[in-house]
Amino acid sequence: MRDLVWLIIVLLIIGWLIGFFAFPDIGSLIHILIVIAVILIIYKLLTGRSL
Repeated sequence: MRDLVWLIIVLLIIGWLIGFFAFPDIGSLIHILIVIAVILIIYKLLTGRSL
């Protein structure tokens, strides 16, 4: 299960980077993706589970 969370985080960050540089017109959607990825990372850190 923890590998799945890391996979989601990595995919969201990659999607954000691609969207940020390739499609600057849809910036709000791209920033939502990075916020979700950061929230997942913080959640994993606060729950004390190994990453």
